Amino acid sequence: QVQLVESGGGLVQAGDSLSLTCRASGGTISNKTMAWFRQAPGQERDFVAALTSRFITRYFGDSVKGRVTIFRDNANNIVTLQMNNLKPEDTAIYYCAADEYSYTTPKEAMRAGAYEYWGQGTQVTVFS
Repeated sequence: QVQLVESGGGLVQAGDSLSLTCRASGGTISNKTMAWFRQAPGQERDFVAALTSRFITRYFGDSVKGRVTIFRDNANNIVTLQMNNLKPEDTAIYYCAADEYSYTTPKEAMRAGAYEYWGQGTQVTVFS
C-alpha cells in the first residue's frame, strides 16, 4: 500500500513561487504515474499536472499551463510541483496522487477517478 504525504503549502503573495513536495512510502514511484490535483472550497477536484513513468510525459491543466512544472526523484521517492507566478485563483488544497498505470493520453491522466493512491493534501493560499 502506497502512502503519499504532501508538504510545502502555505500563504504566499500573488506573483510568488511555491514548491510542493509529495513523499511516497510503501512502494516505489518509479513505475507509477504521479499527479497533482487541487480543490477549492465548493469546487470539484481539478487536474494540475501529471508525470507518467513509461515515457516521462508531462501533462498540465489549462489553468496552470506555462506556470508550473512537475518532476520526480525516483531515488528518494519524491515528486515535486513547482508553481510560479501564483494567482489568487490558485488558492486550494493541493493533493498528490499516484497510479500504477502509465497514461498515454491527457484525457486519461487528467481524470481524478483514475488514481488509486492519494495524499491528505496541503493548503495553498495566495493573496493579492
